Amino acid sequence: MRALIQRVSRASVTIDGRVHGKIDRGLLILLGVCEDDTPAEADYLADKCAGLRIFTDENDKMNLSCADVGGGLLVVSQFTLYGDCRKGKRPNFMRAARPETAIPLYERFLDRCRLTGLPVETGEFGAHMEVDLLNDGPVTIWMDTAEMRG
Repeated sequence: MRALIQRVSRASVTIDGRVHGKIDRGLLILLGVCEDDTPAEADYLADKCAGLRIFTDENDKMNLSCADVGGGLLVVSQFTLYGDCRKGKRPNFMRAARPETAIPLYERFLDRCRLTGLPVETGEFGAHMEVDLLNDGPVTIWMDTAEMRG
């Protein structure tokens, strides 16, 4: 499972001209699910994302979590995080999980994030979405459970 996390001052996702999810200060999480991901990885990654201490304290050090600053999470599914560009110029998405695998793991990730008590907004799995954000910093973090396993 892969997550691209951006610390934002605001973020929203629009589908068919209508705002579907919106947060002010918090984290925009673009989430990709791989064909061999497990529920345990969804739980682990959700806990890591929700608990990231990447907001600055009074000494301008990244010591505070989203909960510490009263932020929210906007989670957007994005299978293109598994785009393989090693050959040719057109990405191969063969490692991205098919919907029957990806949707339950995406929903499990969301449920686990909600257990933290943070406000959680979402996009819509499989929809064409327009994501608008104001990256704060900029701060962008990449996490991949395959790299974190060992």
